[in-house]
Amino acid sequence: MEIVHTIKDLQTGLSALRAQNKTVGLVPTMGALHAGHASLVRRCVSENGVAVVSVFVNPTQFNDKNDLVKYPRTLEADCRLLEDCGAAFVFAPSVEEMYPGPDTRQFNYAPLDTVMEGAFRPGHFNGVCQIVSKLFDAVKPDYAYFGEKDFQQLAVIREMVRQMKYPLEVVGCPIVREADGLALSSRNARLSVEERKIALKISQTLFESRTFATSHSVAETQMFVEKAIAATPGLCLEYFELVDGNTLQKIANWEDTSYAVGCITVFCGEVRLIDNIKYKE
Repeated sequence: MEIVHTIKDLQTGLSALRAQNKTVGLVPTMGALHAGHASLVRRCVSENGVAVVSVFVNPTQFNDKNDLVKYPRTLEADCRLLEDCGAAFVFAPSVEEMYPGPDTRQFNYAPLDTVMEGAFRPGHFNGVCQIVSKLFDAVKPDYAYFGEKDFQQLAVIREMVRQMKYPLEVVGCPIVREADGLALSSRNARLSVEERKIALKISQTLFESRTFATSHSVAETQMFVEKAIAATPGLCLEYFELVDGNTLQKIANWEDTSYAVGCITVFCGEVRLIDNIKYKE
């Protein structure tokens, strides 16, 4: 495995492998890697001749600067995990390498990027599109792998690829959970032992709501989730929305779509956690 820090070195390394007609897969990450990331990387390795993993905490997608400062950075441990997974390249650039000057590009994929995360984190998806497009331009992958835990992000990136006509396929990969159901997240490392126990209520509520939904309306299911989170000390619901999985627009009835997804964001203490569950697909 080779660790590179500049676009030039990365492209030099990839060019020789492309000459051997090897496909290139990319897994963009912000580091602090866990088993969820590992599942993405292993799939990328299994489906491509070359697997590139980027490790870069992207400043432009943080609307909360305090969150940026606190985001865990564990490059040495990340590289050990990535080598075990079979990655060929780790691309770990500096901020100056990715942003030699201000990126003033504006990406607008309304209504996909204006609801949920887009409404609560202004500018977040613009920053995501800035860095992901830069990575696509640098790596020129044939396939790019993203986790479904960031459900809205996946939809926005797919739309960006479609509109910008990138010659690549975006591959969505299922949520990886702890044995008790908690969705794996780099932010989980910031939870105290007690908060970790409390955070489990998020996924438990989603699983229970899926059963509840089989005999109740969309509005009743919404209320079920909201009440369960509100009744849990230490949790603060930012939003829970039941949406069409393709358009990300709210549904009023289960019959409105064949692909219904519930997306949730909850603060556990100061840590912001996201999750989602599919009701119909």
